[in-house]
Amino acid sequence: MRDLTTHAFDPELSEGAHNAVQVCLRIQPHEKVTVIADEACLDIAASLVAELEEMDVVYNTFVLEDYAPRPHTEMPKPVLEDLESSHVSIYTVQAQTNELRTRIQMTDVVNRREIRHAHMVNIERRIMLEGMRADFLKVDALSVKVWEIGTAAQQIRACTPAGTNIIADLNKGYRWVKTSGIISTRKWGNLPGGEVFTTPGEVNGVFVIDGVVGDYLCAKYGDLKDAPLTLHIRENRLVGAESDNKELRDEFWAYTHTDENSDRVGEFAIGTNLALKDVCGNILQDEKIPGIHIAFGNPYGFHTGADWYSSTHIDVVGRRFDIWADDHQIMRSGNFLI
Repeated sequence: MRDLTTHAFDPELSEGAHNAVQVCLRIQPHEKVTVIADEACLDIAASLVAELEEMDVVYNTFVLEDYAPRPHTEMPKPVLEDLESSHVSIYTVQAQTNELRTRIQMTDVVNRREIRHAHMVNIERRIMLEGMRADFLKVDALSVKVWEIGTAAQQIRACTPAGTNIIADLNKGYRWVKTSGIISTRKWGNLPGGEVFTTPGEVNGVFVIDGVVGDYLCAKYGDLKDAPLTLHIRENRLVGAESDNKELRDEFWAYTHTDENSDRVGEFAIGTNLALKDVCGNILQDEKIPGIHIAFGNPYGFHTGADWYSSTHIDVVGRRFDIWADDHQIMRSGNFLI
């Protein structure tokens, strides 16, 4: 375990750290916390530890590089063992190639033990100063409304000026899940929070990624505004991909064909973080921008009720959505109408 109490950090990070610990996770003095970090995120982890120190809670901090060279193929055993006795966990790590398995091992424990877990993959300074400074109580109130609309809808349609035109037929057997930043034992959440999602019944159409793609590809390719990736989806499967950036196209295609369900739309989501106005080039924050994002692969069936699985999960984000739930328009040019 690493002691981060003497690690200096920018005081500007403190507001976002306070939001994480006090508002989103609502950590109580009697609770035990597991903090998982890496060398790239030490400043942010130190700001979170400072908040925990003020509360005088019991916590343990793990820095992944202390256990084995990255990327890891397995989550270090001491981390998983510590989670078994924790009420709350915080994961502040930069994603590396093929480390999704380690995160799944971690969230398997989180789900089983119903730990309030803050998932801060690829967190960075800008996000701490933007998305993490949101009024999460307002974000939660909006998210409740979107959850109610999604739960009642039979179909959601969405389009963008870049050329997205998709229809999602919804499966009433799958649940909508609210991850507004107010984290509960029922569902761990990404921070910054602000989305409502489900596993769709079937998605068809074209999705133009003029925002970002997820996982480790996000850090590599960043904002795709100047070289979008256009995806063709038929009966919930990715059937084509086009981009002037051939390397991105080929790498994305390979990722989404890792296993038999890697090309299947596993997540259909609506972002609700009202503090966000445009793409920053980081999936952790950008998927919370008001609008639609979808993900291919793992449907998070533990939460949505989907009965299939994939070893991969990659989100894709566009810009400036118009959205209809059945025949009712709920968003115009990226602005909610509800």
